[in-house]
Amino acid sequence: MSAPYVIRGSVSLPEAELVWRFSRSSGPGGQHVNTSDSQVELRFDLARTEALPPVWKERALERLAGRLVDGVVTVRASEHRSQWRNRETAAVRLASLLAEATAPPPKPRRPTRIPRGINERRLREKKQRGETKRGRTGRGWT
Repeated sequence: MSAPYVIRGSVSLPEAELVWRFSRSSGPGGQHVNTSDSQVELRFDLARTEALPPVWKERALERLAGRLVDGVVTVRASEHRSQWRNRETAAVRLASLLAEATAPPPKPRRPTRIPRGINERRLREKKQRGETKRGRTGRGWT
């Protein structure tokens, strides 16, 4: 990795807690793809990390519960031909995933009343539309 990947504020992914695995990637690359391990799998033990504040950690564990296997979040990258670019992609993807998972919940919506004028206009237009439709019946025609 070229630089520490910041999750938010002063919190970043610690290099020591990242576990990298490399394997052969499918896709384009010609003969070279058969010999190089360009696919990257990045693992981060979210349950045991000390890099995140406890509140963030709890929030991330709750939100990423479906993605976790024994408290470990895994990200794969194999879009690029080079292992280095796939490493960068995987690290950025993991950082953005953790940033989204640790974000504070949105403020609750404060309900507002519908203005009386809008409601009256809606009812007036409904009544007018009904009159138009009623005028289409063939009752008065001989």
